[in-house]
Amino acid sequence: MFDLHVFSQRREQFLAQLGGAAAVIPAATMVKHHADCDYPFRQNSDFWYLTGFDEPDAVALFLPHRPLGKQFVLFVLPKEPGIEIWDGSRWGTEGAIDQFGADIAHPIDELPKRLGDYLKGADGIAFRVGKHPKVESLVLRIWSDHLDSLQRSGSAAIPLVAPCPFLHRQRLRKRPEELERMREAARISAEAHELARNFARPGMNERQVQAIIEQHFLQQGARGPAYSSIVAGGDNACVLHYTSNNSVLNDGDLLLIDAGCSLVDYYNGDITRTFPINGCFTSEQRAIYEVVLASQEAAIRGICPGQDAEQVHAIAVRVMVEGLLDLGLLRGDLDSLIEQGAYRHLYMHRTGHWLGLDVHDVGAYRLGEHPIELEKGMVLTVEPGVYISDRLPVPEGQPAIEERWKGIGIRVEDDVLVDEQGADVLTKAAVKSIDLLQR
Repeated sequence: MFDLHVFSQRREQFLAQLGGAAAVIPAATMVKHHADCDYPFRQNSDFWYLTGFDEPDAVALFLPHRPLGKQFVLFVLPKEPGIEIWDGSRWGTEGAIDQFGADIAHPIDELPKRLGDYLKGADGIAFRVGKHPKVESLVLRIWSDHLDSLQRSGSAAIPLVAPCPFLHRQRLRKRPEELERMREAARISAEAHELARNFARPGMNERQVQAIIEQHFLQQGARGPAYSSIVAGGDNACVLHYTSNNSVLNDGDLLLIDAGCSLVDYYNGDITRTFPINGCFTSEQRAIYEVVLASQEAAIRGICPGQDAEQVHAIAVRVMVEGLLDLGLLRGDLDSLIEQGAYRHLYMHRTGHWLGLDVHDVGAYRLGEHPIELEKGMVLTVEPGVYISDRLPVPEGQPAIEERWKGIGIRVEDDVLVDEQGADVLTKAAVKSIDLLQR
């Protein structure tokens, strides 16, 4: 966990980017699961990044137009022993100041009467519309009142803008303390994959393997899985977001596991490994695995500062299509197949995504026509895959799929840090070489 200084530095950087606009960043709220039971609480990542405050229904104000010592205001749930005995302790307004560095703190029920005064004098309002309806109604009323007053005052309208471009650009480049946490998430996640690979046997249920993985996450002090774990035997692996995890593992099939942990401070791991359940690849499984692994390793070698995620994807696609051509699963000219997307019935997704506080982390991939260049401190996944089934039609001009290939679904995914030397694979402790996967 980070100390108070880390969050203070983040706020200073954010406030500097806001110019004279005031930002309103709400926390997450509790979500009902059924009857009187709530889902486990998961804080809004933007709110957490700036505050480290892990309670629901709070609102943070960032006010660069006000004097130093009055720029970070938190509205929080007050201390209420009668509620805390049921739901756990709260920090309250004193804790918001003493433990989380707020300049000023108020009970959340005072937000409607105080928000307008805090926003007065700002050159704009930075607020994410469409996500927080209760707070949004307050912000829009204040902004609407401002617009109504313009005819009387003759002043120019202040803009209502999203804080996302400033904040997400900041979150995209990870600081050293964040990378330390991401290495920890990668370590725990890789250990869980190794445990699962050594545990899995024909005749088991996918859910038993899921239990081994998620037990390790919890034993190691993680919050739990970062997303719904995918434990997909055989043809189930050809469903990209398969999460039923309730089928028997058959002798001769492959097992695809896509799972990663989320730490208590929300940094995530995201790993996919595919291996033979009985410890021995068939010739067809091995051939496809070699193509996927070669595609992934080529893409990782292509990662360096100045490169971009689209070029990394292009490298993976080119190696993948070359391999599928060699196996007779595609037919035609390499460049034409890529240009036409005639491979997408076998490989239908992008090669990776940003990783951080969110599994599919924030940050643009393009600004207009220009791809975002990779920089030191960015973390992305690299996860090409091949999925051979009858679920998608074979494009015209491409060969029909022989039965011997059907039901093979393979993805290999690592978490990769961009550094000065190029690519630092954070998840390399999870085995992926063919020789080590066989037993």
